[in-house]
Amino acid sequence: MKILLAVDGSDYTRKMLDYVTSNRALFDPGHTYVVLNTQPELPPHVRSSLGANAVKDYHQDEATKVLEPAMAALSAGGINAQQLWAAGPAGETIAGHAENNGFDMIIMGTHGHGSLARLVMGSVTTQVLAHCGVPVLLIR
Repeated sequence: MKILLAVDGSDYTRKMLDYVTSNRALFDPGHTYVVLNTQPELPPHVRSSLGANAVKDYHQDEATKVLEPAMAALSAGGINAQQLWAAGPAGETIAGHAENNGFDMIIMGTHGHGSLARLVMGSVTTQVLAHCGVPVLLIR
């Protein structure tokens, strides 16, 4: 099974990673795991002022802050994973990456705050569910 783990560095990401690493019957090392961090794109005027290389370096640095601890948690739990990052609207980017790259499942943390629609799930979670045909496992 090819599993996409969406991470943002929050406590909910940590809980999701703990769940995955502690449930070996469901998530054994035989699956293929990819850890994805998404970031909002910088505004167009900032991108044009900085240049493509500086923007890429900025996103890479920000992704590393999230991806390194996630990869360490998975490795400590005996799970090998690939890592990547993408810039764009988080929900649409996660859903698009999962569908376009043949993933069988997305696993992500969720958090509730804000409007009634976001009471149980965070807005990114809501967007992933709205844009994706791939099964999504939400860990709270």
